[in-house]
Amino acid sequence: MTDPIADYLTRLRNAIMAKHKVVEVPASNLKKEITKILFDKGYVLNYKFIEDGPQGTIKIALKYDAETKTSAIQSLKRVSRPGLRKYTGYKDMPRVINGLGIAIISTSKGVMTDKEASELKIGGEVLCYVY
Repeated sequence: MTDPIADYLTRLRNAIMAKHKVVEVPASNLKKEITKILFDKGYVLNYKFIEDGPQGTIKIALKYDAETKTSAIQSLKRVSRPGLRKYTGYKDMPRVINGLGIAIISTSKGVMTDKEASELKIGGEVLCYVY
């Protein structure tokens, strides 16, 4: 697999389109950090790291609106990819839907949202947009 983050986002996107309640993805440290950010920002209901075998898996409970049955995640878009990396400085931080969505940034201080990176005045690689 050449792009595990794109695979992670695609599994989430497919589970949302199929209205699944839980999705399982192979674990890595970067995927765990992205999952924690999605949980902290209210895009997923819950998550659990399962250590089985050398890699392990992440079980993610997806969040839906009770009345309209729409997902909390409307869009997941991969920005930086192995063939074309996208980096940004803290002054040129991308705004997703004018600040309503989040951009997940991989920085020297760890994986964080665009707002957190701007406050710390550090840039990094733009992994994906979520709204």
